[in-house]
Amino acid sequence: MRDLTSLGLKTVGGRVLVLDQRRLPDIEEWLDGTAPAALVEHIRRLSVRGAPLIGVSAALGVAAHAERGASRTQLEQACASLRAARPTAVNLAWAMDQMRGVLDAGGGVGELVKRAEAIFDQDAEFCEQMANHGAALIAPGEGILTHCNTGGLVTAGIGTALGVIRRAHELGRNVHVFVDETRPLLQGARLTTWELGRLGIPHTLITDGMAASVLARGKVQRVLVGADRIARNGDFANKVGTYALAIVACHHGVPFHPVAPWSTVDLSCASGRDIPIEERAASEVRGYSGMRWAPSDVDVFNPAFDVTPVALIESLVLDRGVFSRSALAQGLSGVAG
Repeated sequence: MRDLTSLGLKTVGGRVLVLDQRRLPDIEEWLDGTAPAALVEHIRRLSVRGAPLIGVSAALGVAAHAERGASRTQLEQACASLRAARPTAVNLAWAMDQMRGVLDAGGGVGELVKRAEAIFDQDAEFCEQMANHGAALIAPGEGILTHCNTGGLVTAGIGTALGVIRRAHELGRNVHVFVDETRPLLQGARLTTWELGRLGIPHTLITDGMAASVLARGKVQRVLVGADRIARNGDFANKVGTYALAIVACHHGVPFHPVAPWSTVDLSCASGRDIPIEERAASEVRGYSGMRWAPSDVDVFNPAFDVTPVALIESLVLDRGVFSRSALAQGLSGVAG
């Protein structure tokens, strides 16, 4: 397998390494995810995260396992365990289905490596296409609100929603980004601000509960978010809090756009009601990073994602183009060709 490099993932000498996103922004530590069991744990613990990147990393993990002499049965088991690591992000299942398809067709190590490398390369190209399509929507001087983290840390390229913002910045659009803190794991505060600082893009951090006030004061002209699974009708799942943000944006007449590659679209899901929602540990809400601020036995509801209905979307930005709400009324099946 050739050496590959992205912001949060790289392969070196056939090893798969992931940047530990739990330790950002202060510590940049690379973890070995070459063994499938280790990579599963990194995905579950959110050391590597973001729907596109976990799919890419899993594909590379299967290829590395093959290069180290794993049997067909071991490779099938690796595909299954990685596929199940996180249930909502469909890109992971999409990537594992591709690798399993190579196995089912009788492909060997070379074919598995070639497919994994292609998944990495395609994701980086998808980012460029999304960035170009999305940046065309942004007028000079816009304030843009984003939620969670959607940049180079979640893809093999420049990102989804944050990739659009980056491209607009590169084009001299003079944008300013308002970054939702993103409770409970603070991906906006820890990761998005880290990326924006590296890129030199002006930004302001806010708590999730401040988003409505920022919109009400006219500081934001557009909301850009990512997506972890998009249903056939355009409903989509994203980091919890996205639905509330969409409602507030709709109330204030601010355009709201999810940005994602085609691998995030799940045509088997008719609507958002069919999207499985991962629930995570209560400890994530009771405290963070060794500090607890709630009673240790308090009951907790901790869905990692929520579903935003297509009725609240201005348009969906895919690598294949920009699809308005009215176009989405026809469904995404026609875009699949």
